[in-house]
Amino acid sequence: MSEYYLFHDSSKCIGCLSCEVHCKENKRLPVGPRLCRVMTVGPKMVGGLPKVDFIFMPCFHCERPWCVAACPTGAMQKRAEDGIVFVNEELCVGCKACMRACPWGVPQWNPETGKAVKCDYCKDRVDKGLEPACVAKCVTKCLHFGRPEQMVDSRRERHAKAMAAVGWEVTLRQPTAPASKPRKPPVRKQAE
Repeated sequence: MSEYYLFHDSSKCIGCLSCEVHCKENKRLPVGPRLCRVMTVGPKMVGGLPKVDFIFMPCFHCERPWCVAACPTGAMQKRAEDGIVFVNEELCVGCKACMRACPWGVPQWNPETGKAVKCDYCKDRVDKGLEPACVAKCVTKCLHFGRPEQMVDSRRERHAKAMAAVGWEVTLRQPTAPASKPRKPPVRKQAE
């Protein structure tokens, strides 16, 4: 895996797709390829109301990337220094082997160049100390990028705040069964 961690806080995501737009703008991509993608899941009924979830799907920059292994020309590469998987456009011949190999459909087809493209965490920006374009322009700040040991665990913080809001004693007590109703004694039939 890459040395970086891209975390999506789905509780803050509103599905505006600004991440996708800025990714495409940064990579100067035409209509078609979407290197990161927000998937809409739902609607499902929650508490009697319809609810939709938005899930951010970037490249996972796998430890042993299928796309790299499948590439016959060596165009799909993994950087040794940080594990970012990227396409060397000069070596890509447009065979689409990487697109067939990736189980998550990350490599995309660029119809203008006739070559594969994929998320590379905006390695040019990362090398300058910047965040990937999708993270930098996220409207709700639901995307976070960094090294895992530097990341704030926002889910734990959110859970801790929720626990504090309802009071500690709730979290320290063992759940108890609801009180049972007192039973009425059985009615005995009187002998005749």
